[in-house]
Amino acid sequence: MRILVMGGTRFIGIYLTKQLVEAGHEVVLFNRGNNPAPVKGLKQIHGDRTDAEQLREKLDGESFDAIFDNNGRKLGDTQPLADLFKDKIQHFVYVSSAGVYLKSDRMPHIEGDEIDPQSRHRGKFETEAYLAERGIPFTSIRPTYIYGPLNYNPLEAWFFDRIVRDRSIPIPGRGMQITQLGHCADLAEAMVAVLGNDTAIGQIYNVSGERYITFDGLAKACAIAAGKSPETLKLVHYDPKQFDFGKRKAFPLRSQHFFCDIHKAQRDLNWQPKFDLVSGLKDSFQNDYLANGCDRADVDFSTDDEILAAV
Repeated sequence: MRILVMGGTRFIGIYLTKQLVEAGHEVVLFNRGNNPAPVKGLKQIHGDRTDAEQLREKLDGESFDAIFDNNGRKLGDTQPLADLFKDKIQHFVYVSSAGVYLKSDRMPHIEGDEIDPQSRHRGKFETEAYLAERGIPFTSIRPTYIYGPLNYNPLEAWFFDRIVRDRSIPIPGRGMQITQLGHCADLAEAMVAVLGNDTAIGQIYNVSGERYITFDGLAKACAIAAGKSPETLKLVHYDPKQFDFGKRKAFPLRSQHFFCDIHKAQRDLNWQPKFDLVSGLKDSFQNDYLANGCDRADVDFSTDDEILAAV
């Protein structure tokens, strides 16, 4: 298949592009051109996707069997692309987010659960609705937290920063909030499995790791990945309501239960996560955190120090 990947040069896009090429597909990337293609020889079309006129101009005359939209955040990002290729493609794969779900006492989240109209990911489910209304053969992927090498969001690195420096780890609440992480390579594999799968047309899939874990458990898993005993960790619990952090992010995950059922994706896509959490964290620690010298970098722990001093 000839496939257009929006982005393709950062984190998930890199894993997806490599897996598509390995599967024998012809891949074309559309991005700003700030980073090199992850596979040599790929055709790249450089442009600003947020400029609808420019997007149409750059892609006019191009034909694709499938499109992967990895970086559309709001409807306005994706609508021009969807309209341009409506009735011209076999599959439009959209990366949404499990963050669209309304906070609930009934867990895990399943596809079809109520959506939070105030979510910062509102543009994601508005895009899903638009693709469905327009009759575009789409599949939407809703990841929870994504981790692994090349992660530009300070998720696992937040824990590694403190663990390798033997610092106390401030965790909001009692540390028993249940969350869920999915490795980037597993996410890309699920996305590739959508292609040519008629069952996936018009469907939404939660995609993440198979197991859930508490905040305290995640800290301990990161310690194991970093080669340290979890028993040596200094976990400090605090009430975030007692602090005014402003725009500072004191902890890398939302302080609530946040996890999804992935059985639908496993069934329909014949897909199974290959990484358990500890092996995935080891992959990230060895092949990204240490490889890039993050253990020797200067880190601002001022927010930690404010919390620790108060507690």
